[in-house]
Amino acid sequence: MTTVETSPPFWDPEHDEVLVCRAVRRQTHDVATFILTAPAPRRFRYRPGQFMTFTVMIAGVTYHRCYTLSSSPSRPDAVAITVKRVAGGPVSNWLHDHLRPGMEIAALGPAGDFVLDVPPDGAAERYVFLSAGSGITPVMSMARHMVDTRFDVDAVFLHSARSPNDLIFERELAWMESQAPSLRVRMICEHDTPWRRWPGAMGRIDAGLLMREVPDLLTRRWFVCGPEGYRQAVRALATQAGLDMERFHEESFDFGELVPREADDSEQDAVSGGVRYAVSFTRSRREIACADDTPVLTAARAAGMRLPASCARGMCGTCKCRLVSGTVEMKHDGGIRQREIDQGMILICCARPTSDLVIER
Repeated sequence: MTTVETSPPFWDPEHDEVLVCRAVRRQTHDVATFILTAPAPRRFRYRPGQFMTFTVMIAGVTYHRCYTLSSSPSRPDAVAITVKRVAGGPVSNWLHDHLRPGMEIAALGPAGDFVLDVPPDGAAERYVFLSAGSGITPVMSMARHMVDTRFDVDAVFLHSARSPNDLIFERELAWMESQAPSLRVRMICEHDTPWRRWPGAMGRIDAGLLMREVPDLLTRRWFVCGPEGYRQAVRALATQAGLDMERFHEESFDFGELVPREADDSEQDAVSGGVRYAVSFTRSRREIACADDTPVLTAARAAGMRLPASCARGMCGTCKCRLVSGTVEMKHDGGIRQREIDQGMILICCARPTSDLVIER
């Protein structure tokens, strides 16, 4: 009798909603990797660099957070997120303190367009990955995928950290470099620690260091992720060097809560432009005006409303609301399932009115 082995089905973002923590691996004193699978065997399809949105309830409050997958799609049986503990951050601290093997967590995705598509065999493309802090996660996914599938791809990986104690994936990257001759890894630390002197490059990335490590930088495709200040600095270096910015790709890893503030002039102008519609919020009993070329969230903020939102890009799902009546035009980036749209849900950060609206919020 012949036994035919079949592969598990794929994770379906439209219907699968829960992941199970299988392992927790400490990377540094304040960074941990969480290995996650579906409750029943599933394989995961995604592109290196994509993220998932996680939903947790803490002290009766629901939070949504986007975390980039640090795992590689070439290893499809599980996904992994690598999370830094943030002072005062409710979700990162909850993950570090409470998420343990066997526990479930709600998840949506994968999604996102900060991705690496490795060219077919024979195509000549070269890369430079630049990351700082926990911004390493998407480019680590890219590097892992490269090493798993294309040993001949030419890539330079430059990662910046405050100190040797803050280097994420240090040992694994050293191993990957030893296994893939076409991958060069360089770590940069701002300073030593009393317990460990750093023998490599010190300080912050600058034009001199970049040219020494990547003399052919103008011929490479750049993938950059890290804090805003870091990305601004690297973007300026690329511009000054004369890089064709079509070869420059960047992503923020921080989808923190929007800080309530006064609407800026561009928001005020947007609200006053185009055809205006009335938008009524049932729970807050507010009615605002919103132009047809303006996201509802932008108009609500301009009117002084405080609504939960994180990415403001249609990615995380934090601003999801039920549309009671009316119609909208909505272009999102993975923060809502099609079946939720069919049930009348919208993301107000990327929904523009095409009629008067009534929203349950």
